[in-house]
Amino acid sequence: MSHAMEMGVHALEFDVALTADRRLVLTHDLTVSAVTSADTRPAAAQDPLFPYVGKPVNALTLAQLRTLDVGVRLPRHPTDPFALTQKPMPDTRMPTLGAVLGLVNAYDADSVRLHVELKSDPTRPELTADPLEFTEAVVAELDRHGRLGNAAILSFDWRIIGHAASLAPGTQRFALIERDTLHWHDDLGDDLPAAARAAGGTTLSPEHVMVDEALMAQAGAAGLPVAVWTVNDAATAERMLDLGVAGVVTDYPDLMRELWEERGLALPRPVGPLKPVGV
Repeated sequence: MSHAMEMGVHALEFDVALTADRRLVLTHDLTVSAVTSADTRPAAAQDPLFPYVGKPVNALTLAQLRTLDVGVRLPRHPTDPFALTQKPMPDTRMPTLGAVLGLVNAYDADSVRLHVELKSDPTRPELTADPLEFTEAVVAELDRHGRLGNAAILSFDWRIIGHAASLAPGTQRFALIERDTLHWHDDLGDDLPAAARAAGGTTLSPEHVMVDEALMAQAGAAGLPVAVWTVNDAATAERMLDLGVAGVVTDYPDLMRELWEERGLALPRPVGPLKPVGV
């Protein structure tokens, strides 16, 4: 995230989940991933939950999760297409949402929006936090750091989008959607943007393969901008921009900066670098 801010991005997008002791941590998965996490030691002697890799995040406390090394991806893992694009940072611990908000504030990065995806799966309630409690916790943490006005709450679980609309009506809400999770929603009909707006969304955020002229026309009629994910090549990004999307989520902001410059679009300014304490 430091690297992205220093490069220059409009927004940082990251995922959070709730621990057993109700702390918000950054994690893409609802179970501790063997690709991105490695056990180092138990949090306490003879901890019955150790090893923690493979365990549900919501079954572990922050102290247990903080023993994990999340700075090195498992080399040559057959299901990991990103291993060769990552810079190893051994001994990195799983950060809390509060730590990330503190980092952004330390950079004085008011120009960088924070897009917080709440990981929630209504088909796996045993792994998923209560959606209202979860949303309340994220809203409270954003508010504590003065970030509600420059943030967005994202989720594939549109129950969270509805709760966010009530709890933080001034905060943007991205209704995430993909083909694999369409069955999470009842009676979506043929107009996804209209359904997203009815659920409380202020932006429709579909997987890029779902976006075509028909969807963009529906989004226009619903008054919702469209932000697509995850686009990692210039050709696809150009096609999305030509269709009229308002945002492109990418793993490679350097590539998107080149495209933005080629098209004469306004580039986000770099932030930082962060100065050492006392300098």
